Amino acid sequence: MVETKRGKLILIEGLDRTGKTTQCELISKRNNYKYYKFPNRETPIGKIINSYLSQQNYDGKTLSDQSIHLLFSSNRWELQEEMKKNLLDGKNIMLDRYVYSGVAYSLAKGIEGMDYEWCFGCDRGLVKPDLTIFLINNGNADNDGFGDEIYEKKEIQAKVRQVFETIFTEKEKKEYIKDHFKQLDVTGLGIEEVYEKVESFVKEEANKDSTNFIYF
Repeated sequence: MVETKRGKLILIEGLDRTGKTTQCELISKRNNYKYYKFPNRETPIGKIINSYLSQQNYDGKTLSDQSIHLLFSSNRWELQEEMKKNLLDGKNIMLDRYVYSGVAYSLAKGIEGMDYEWCFGCDRGLVKPDLTIFLINNGNADNDGFGDEIYEKKEIQAKVRQVFETIFTEKEKKEYIKDHFKQLDVTGLGIEEVYEKVESFVKEEANKDSTNFIYF
């Protein structure tokens, strides 16, 4: 009996308007990868998150920043067993945002008591990506038109970028950054140009043997 090769878990992270979703969708479609986008707004918890992000109070109540962070984490846990099953069945997965975004956006708020260890703690035990690709776009620096949702503001995005950089240069394990992390500057590049670079990273990772999961 031939043992099924475990699928790869590939994550694309970055600020808004760096092309994450476009690249995830292209990779998934052209390479037959399963596609997961976080937050997933269709789950029971995801519907609460959607109300918050679209600035609609859930059930007439204002949720605390701690509650919001835990909801985003719970949303990832909701789909964890499904993702692991797909990977064990040999299916590759593309992730559009994941743990790093959850931690970065919460830390950017600067709430007392919500430090890195607190924010990261509730995600410990989630499957960690075999490869994380972090997209940066310096061309967005002076653009106010991010969108209408609660985090789609220039000043918030600037803080989030700083936190992302701190996570990947100071907080994440050096071994993970060395073997499982790529940063890609997409400034001035077209969709297909970015795709060629992202696909090369993905195919390089796909050729590596993977057995056991790695975890946060």
